[in-house]
Amino acid sequence: MGSIFGLSISDVADVFKADGPLEIILEFGVIWLGVYGMFRFLRGTRGAGVVKGFFLVAVALALMIRVFGDATDGFSRLRFLFDRAFNLLAILLVVVFQPELRAAMGRLGRAQFFAARRAQASGLAEEITDAAEFLSRNRFGALIVIERQIGIGDIAGGTELDAKVSATLLQSIFWPNSPLHDLAVVIRNGRIWGAGVQLPLAEEGSVANTLGSRHRAAVGVTLDNDCLAVVVSEETGGIRIAESGKLSEPISTKLLREELLRRLSAQQPGFVFDRRGEGSPA
Repeated sequence: MGSIFGLSISDVADVFKADGPLEIILEFGVIWLGVYGMFRFLRGTRGAGVVKGFFLVAVALALMIRVFGDATDGFSRLRFLFDRAFNLLAILLVVVFQPELRAAMGRLGRAQFFAARRAQASGLAEEITDAAEFLSRNRFGALIVIERQIGIGDIAGGTELDAKVSATLLQSIFWPNSPLHDLAVVIRNGRIWGAGVQLPLAEEGSVANTLGSRHRAAVGVTLDNDCLAVVVSEETGGIRIAESGKLSEPISTKLLREELLRRLSAQQPGFVFDRRGEGSPA
């Protein structure tokens, strides 16, 4: 029975029967790594739920065929049906994931070597830090979100800019009474993609009661997305970083610059901050 991938569900089931326990464990490990990579790539997009459902159904069918395939001829007819359905579902997945696949090809085309990535990260860190220092000193609230490898899924509204990142532009955007100062700036592919962007808020109680909606939005957007958020408090001028749904204590501009450079250039793990805002590697 043919398949566009060269293997059908029947073939997979036959492999499970032929191989020993060690081979099956190794194969499942490789499959799991592939599925995990796909989930990570699609996290925050509409495709994540589809892949999860498809994977669970495929595993259930393969196990059912393995257990009952030799017990009755009826399941041989089901094998034939499932093989044909598998081919159709594979084509449907390509159609459903067309935006994600297009984005992946675009990222491959923009792939950078480490030196180029670090140079871009250094420029971003400098401009964002300079802007944050000005905004903090003048008690101007701000929320700046920097995408990394995977695009943000839960954003709405805003004004698309496609502008070079500069401290002057960021300061102008968050200047009080500016039309775009209330919501977030999103930086994508090293450029200011948009301003006045609405982000999902984290649940009540996820941040201290003394913190406002900007801090909740920073926690909310970083919880399930591959991004960093820099928040400047309008009340205190405190600067914080959010990553993976965790918000730091107020930090200095020196530490902000170092953290942005490290996290954006090498994609290294997050930072653990103590109550004084000083940090040490996680």
